[in-house]
Amino acid sequence: MASDDFITVDNVTFGYDASRMILSDITASFKRGKVSAIMGGSGCGKTTLLRLIGGVYAANKGSLTFDGEVINPRDKAQMFRIRRRLGMLFQFGALFTDLTVYENVAFPLREHSNLPDAMIRDIVLMKLNAVGLRGAAKLRISEVSGGMMRRIALARAIALDPELIMYDEPFAGLDPISMGMTANLIRRLNDATGATSLIVSHDVHECFLICDYAYLISGGRIVAHGTPDELRSSDEPEVRQFINGEPDGPVKFHYPAAPIEEELGVRG
Repeated sequence: MASDDFITVDNVTFGYDASRMILSDITASFKRGKVSAIMGGSGCGKTTLLRLIGGVYAANKGSLTFDGEVINPRDKAQMFRIRRRLGMLFQFGALFTDLTVYENVAFPLREHSNLPDAMIRDIVLMKLNAVGLRGAAKLRISEVSGGMMRRIALARAIALDPELIMYDEPFAGLDPISMGMTANLIRRLNDATGATSLIVSHDVHECFLICDYAYLISGGRIVAHGTPDELRSSDEPEVRQFINGEPDGPVKFHYPAAPIEEELGVRG
């Protein structure tokens, strides 16, 4: 019988070099068929965690599993098999600018299936219709707005009906109407397909409207996790500061650095 945990992260530590760790001893589990949010301020390691789950990097310590299978980024055959089962909405869309809207969404279908063109056409138009952009199918990427690009990227991410969908800042750059529609679409897609969804975001309001569970990362470590209601009622200073957008608190605005007087050679 399949475990309720579709993705598990077990005591993972990661840094791009030995001098600076991005994630420190992270442990989390993402339930099958649920919408989970990974939240925190900019630079806290949210997107890095998605990259580890997707096998872009290998953890320095600890392990990650995908549907019970330990992820090994060095195993190319495994990575191809796993990535066939996931969809990724990149933070800045990562669309092919020399292709039309239609061809961008059709790309994963052409790469990972042997479907005839007529069936690819039907799937592409259905996915574009789901994000409200079927009428833009023939446009080039240079002819659409930034918000539309994000929705096109979402249509491409769900083209293969993936079991796992990872969203990296899906609400960034969207107007309020598109933001609300995108949030509702993420929830409806998840419920309709039974997929597992991971949302990386710092948008508390939209995430709490649609997620089943959330993890809050600060300084490369998980400082809190729970349902939206549990996090709203938390008394932890870091949780309160993030949820309420408070400027003063344990999370500092400045990236760690030597005193500016020392950097500028100013003597007291």
